[in-house]
Amino acid sequence: MRDELTVAVPAERGPGKKWTQEPEVAAAAPETTGAPIRIGYARCSTATQELQSQLDALAAAKCTRVFSEKISTRIKIRPELEKALTLAHEIKTAAPDQPVILTVHEMKRLARNAAELMTLSAQLQGGGVQLELLTGPLTGTYDPHGMGSMLFAVLAVAAQLDRDYIRDKTLEGQQAAAARGNHGGRPKVLDEDDVLFACALRDKGTPMPDIVKKLTIKTGKNAGQHPSVASLYRALADNDA
Repeated sequence: MRDELTVAVPAERGPGKKWTQEPEVAAAAPETTGAPIRIGYARCSTATQELQSQLDALAAAKCTRVFSEKISTRIKIRPELEKALTLAHEIKTAAPDQPVILTVHEMKRLARNAAELMTLSAQLQGGGVQLELLTGPLTGTYDPHGMGSMLFAVLAVAAQLDRDYIRDKTLEGQQAAAARGNHGGRPKVLDEDDVLFACALRDKGTPMPDIVKKLTIKTGKNAGQHPSVASLYRALADNDA
């Protein structure tokens, strides 16, 4: 028993020697259970956009599981993203020392404004899940603690500013076009001269089917054809209004 309980004593310590503070022993880093587990997430906004390039990039990054969906960022609840986050947190809870990484092709696949990005940042921070960006100026893997937390905030603000800039430029373009008389939307079937001519014929009692035979569409894919009676009624109604 005595031999079993023998504790190693530094050479500078012993009976009759003055006690001095020894350097603190650094705590051993926790051992991980293996290579990081990557959970991939891919998203595009519409059915006409393609996901394959994102999926290929996530496969090349050796993601263990990939979640993907075609859904607009305007929709607050994105089921596949929620599944990816849930799986990442479940793995981290079961194996706290296991590095778990949420991998995306680019930041804008996760959220559309600063509030959503900050909410996601809080979720990742709370679960100790890292974030990996495969493209963009901040390509790399980031821990949500320390400097990683600051990065999330910067990315959130940058994303919001980018959205605001695009929106402002779009509004400026619309206002400039409106000032030139272009209000967008589908081109009118009948111009003002045709509408005035049609009004005069209508006032004389000319039937609508006969009026459309005297009119010709000047622009668009139906240029050179007669307008429909329904189009004539709409044009006259707008003019009367």
